[in-house]
Amino acid sequence: MRSNWTGHAVAVCLWIACAGAVSAQNDARGHWTGSIDTPAGAMAMEVDLDKTASGWIGSLSIPAQGASGIPLDPVTFADGKLSFSMKGPAGAPGFSGTLSADGKTLDGNLSMGPQALPLKLTRTGEAKVEVPKPSPPVSAEFLGTWGGTVNFGAPLRLTVTISNGKAGAEAVMVSLDQGNANIPVSAITQKGTKLSLDVKAVGGGYEGEMNKEGTQIDGTWSQLGMSTPLLLKKAAATK
Repeated sequence: MRSNWTGHAVAVCLWIACAGAVSAQNDARGHWTGSIDTPAGAMAMEVDLDKTASGWIGSLSIPAQGASGIPLDPVTFADGKLSFSMKGPAGAPGFSGTLSADGKTLDGNLSMGPQALPLKLTRTGEAKVEVPKPSPPVSAEFLGTWGGTVNFGAPLRLTVTISNGKAGAEAVMVSLDQGNANIPVSAITQKGTKLSLDVKAVGGGYEGEMNKEGTQIDGTWSQLGMSTPLLLKKAAATK
C-alpha cells in the first residue's frame, strides 16, 4: 500500500508540474521589460499585456524617449506565440516572439520596416496597460488637416488630422520627412479657441490658439524638455 501511494503521489506531482507549464504557455499577461541594441546604445522598452472580454490589449513605453502608453493593436497570442504592432498603418513597428515553457520570457524580434532586431522580454510584474481615454468632440472649426514645421535644429514637416469619431475627438500626426510616419495622438482638449494635443508616443505635446479667421493655430510644440514654436495652417478641404 505504501508503495502504491508513493507512486500515485509522484504521478500527481508530475501532473501538477505539467499543468503549470501548460498554464504558463497560455498566459502572456504581465509587465515585460527588455532592450534592443541601437547605434546609440541599448534602448530599454516596457510592454504591458492583458486579456479582456473583447480580446488582448497592450501598451508600450520607451523611457529614454519619454514615450509612454503607446497603444498596441492588434495583439494576438496563441499556442505560446505572441505578436503585436504599434497602433497605426500597415508596416508599423511590431514584435513577434515565443513564450518560454516557464512563462518568464518572450524571445523574438522587433521589426521596424526592413529591420528586425532581437528583443527578449522578461516578465517583471502585473500588467498595467495604459488604455487611451476618449477625448470630448471638438468644434467644427478644428476639424480637418493642419500642416506645419517643427524645428529642433533640422526642420521636420508634419500634418495633424483631427476628426470626431464615435468615441469623441481623434487625431493622427504624420511626420512627412520621416517616411510619413504615423504618430497617434493620445488626447485632445479644446477650450474655446485653444487646443491641446498630448502625444505620448513621442513624449511630446502641443498647445496653441486658433486665429479669428480659423485658418491657423499658433502655438508651441514641446518634447523631452525642449520646446519650439509650431504654427499649424489649415489645409484646403478636398472635394
